[in-house]
Amino acid sequence: MFQKVPSHLDITAFIRELLFGHDCVIIPGFGGFIGNYIPARIDKSTGTFFPPVKKISFNRNLDHNDGLLVGKISLSTGASYGDARNMVEEFARKIQNKLAKGEKVVFDNIGSFTHNNENNIQFEPDRNANYHIDSYGLESFQYIPLEGYDIRKRIIRRIDKNPVRQAAIRKNLWGAAVAIPLLAILIIIPLKTDLFKNKVDTTTLNPLVTAEFENNRNAIDKALETDSAMTGDTSQVTTETEDSLFTKSEEVTIERPTLSVPAEENIYCVITGSFKSEENAVSYAKLLKTEGFDSEIILAPNGFFRVSALRFSDMNTALFKRDSILKKFPGAWITKK
Repeated sequence: MFQKVPSHLDITAFIRELLFGHDCVIIPGFGGFIGNYIPARIDKSTGTFFPPVKKISFNRNLDHNDGLLVGKISLSTGASYGDARNMVEEFARKIQNKLAKGEKVVFDNIGSFTHNNENNIQFEPDRNANYHIDSYGLESFQYIPLEGYDIRKRIIRRIDKNPVRQAAIRKNLWGAAVAIPLLAILIIIPLKTDLFKNKVDTTTLNPLVTAEFENNRNAIDKALETDSAMTGDTSQVTTETEDSLFTKSEEVTIERPTLSVPAEENIYCVITGSFKSEENAVSYAKLLKTEGFDSEIILAPNGFFRVSALRFSDMNTALFKRDSILKKFPGAWITKK
């Protein structure tokens, strides 16, 4: 059952509530309020930051009944739609009468109405009202910049006009311009030529022992080919090079032999070092013995002293043992004694 709308009901309260959720609220027979979104902004002259707002403007031509305000009153008060509409129309007539008398009509937190010199309705919105619901609780604030701080001073290079100091700087720059190319040449020459390469490296077992690696590859290859032809062994044996002992720059895969050789006819040695100096070979062999290896010095056809860490009568066993110590002796290889 519908109730009668009280005559003292505040219509402006319903208008304010509708403005939060709608962009247009019309008072039938009077005009409509329009919400205009304004994004957040900064007033650089005062250093003030403003949150996003929805400012309210008024359009006198929007005076038709769209049912929004009347329906809100009817739903909130329980009155019939007709009674709510009559109340809104009565509210609009009272406003127009006051304005015709030259009075000022104020809608709290919305704005005020007056008649201008041409007898037209003039609306002045409330500057402090914000109907943008996402800005609820946000207020404007002022940020005062630091005094005496000029970013231009941080990027402007100070020029020293002292002639003595400028001459010293120019002299240092000239010296650097001459020295840098010379240093570059001194670095590039050893890298591009063999001028300072002495074919010497240090063993991983004893840094005091200098390993002098064999460089006569042709003589070794010829000797190994002769050995292989005599025994009929088809395996490929790694030859000594300047990097064969302790580097992995050249790795040769040794294939498993296809022919079995009697144990008494062949001895396969796992070579872990090759030296041009007999004294270094002896020192290295002693070091291997302290490591628990059965070291032996073998004189190679090219005059180098090879140091064997292990010896076997079976090629497969030698290959297996060689593979097991490759981590400790990179470049270890097998030769036939």
